[in-house]
Amino acid sequence: MTAQTDPSMQDLKPTVWIGKQGCTETMIGEIVAQLKTRKTIKVKWLQNTDVDPVSVAAQARAELVSVRGRTMVLAEKKKGVQK
Repeated sequence: MTAQTDPSMQDLKPTVWIGKQGCTETMIGEIVAQLKTRKTIKVKWLQNTDVDPVSVAAQARAELVSVRGRTMVLAEKKKGVQK
């Protein structure tokens, strides 16, 4: 179990909610802005909205830590790591 997947992720409250319009460029911008200040964020989306967590993480240039149901945890990518 890594530091990013420990039980404290359960205590993290969602700070970004993706609505019925889906993941727009504005949402990606908000995710990027929040990652700069918080380093790790939780994103939730509506049940009737199609969201691809891998795509969202790639667009935001973030690391996808975990996905559970309609919730994903994203972390800021480390500077020295290139994929």
